[in-house]
Amino acid sequence: MSEEKIYQLALTLTPGVGNFTARYLVSYCGSAKAVFETSKSKLLKIPNIGKVIAEAVLQKSTLQKAESQCLICEKNKVQLLFYTDTHYPERLKTIADAPVLLFYKGNAPLNTQKTVAVVGTRSASPYGKKVTEELVSSLAKFASLLVISGLAYGIDAVAHQTALKYSIPTLGVMATGMDTVYPSEHKNLAAQMLEKGGLLTEYLWGSKTDPSFFPARNRIIAGLADAVIVVEAARSGGALITAEIANTYLKDVFAVPGNINNKFSEGCNNLIKENKAHLVNRPEDIEYIMNWQWMEENKKITVKNDSKIWKNLPEEQQQVLHLLDKNKEMLFDELSWQSQIPVNKLAGLLLDLELQGLLSALPGKKFVINN
Repeated sequence: MSEEKIYQLALTLTPGVGNFTARYLVSYCGSAKAVFETSKSKLLKIPNIGKVIAEAVLQKSTLQKAESQCLICEKNKVQLLFYTDTHYPERLKTIADAPVLLFYKGNAPLNTQKTVAVVGTRSASPYGKKVTEELVSSLAKFASLLVISGLAYGIDAVAHQTALKYSIPTLGVMATGMDTVYPSEHKNLAAQMLEKGGLLTEYLWGSKTDPSFFPARNRIIAGLADAVIVVEAARSGGALITAEIANTYLKDVFAVPGNINNKFSEGCNNLIKENKAHLVNRPEDIEYIMNWQWMEENKKITVKNDSKIWKNLPEEQQQVLHLLDKNKEMLFDELSWQSQIPVNKLAGLLLDLELQGLLSALPGKKFVINN
């Protein structure tokens, strides 16, 4: 494992350095290693970096712990993905509270074309299990698709199992270290997922379960997904947290309606009632909302920069088209961040460009330039 990986992990272990501060320091210094090689006096000159953090960075014990963890990861074929790495999930790069470092084991590409999270109650009913099987199995016809869930009892497990049955890559996002499968009854399931899929966590090797880890895990599930499907959920709980987070990330949320007298359908029914989720009656509903059939029919989209048309457009519209021309395909959040155009204004601007036939909206709030 490279020396830079040790420094990257050490940065996340430094007291007082969270995800935001880690990015901030790397942006100033150039790399994780450079942060640790910067003198205390120079660190103190960085805005908002005080004495406590500057002194913490200089502690050698943090590097020693990081080196020990890296050796364990290397021995167990666990990859360390830093937010600047090519293989770090692109969908998380635009999310402010995403982990700067992830631990990954498996062979599924994390930056695949389509990603779907399927979540729900641990106390799944026969109806919930059947619907989950139907929805997940229907996704097998799509190429480059990843099914994501949390490896928990109930809906999560059925989603993973069905994906494996139909040879769909599936990813389990864990609320523990990579060495601890929770619940332990799912060790065999986790092992099968490593053969066609993978496991992902932000927690160190040796980390056990903690109540606070589950909501944090749910933000990763929401961030990774283009679409979040809630099959069965009570009024409160992990699945509802994932749906709420997904909505704040501007992801497409779907909910399966259920019996009004079943408490484990109350959460889904409320999401639909409050217009926080699309209602799902059949698999085709997801395909239609996500526009996936269009994607399958138009896999080869070539970008053509028609400068004669562009030069007559307003400056901000030209700016958006140039960004798309450079990046080929961009998320709404990426466009907003890089263009610095307010979200409400950008939404109208993109719609106008789409109506002019200059760009197309893809599933998961992505945009590309038309031919």
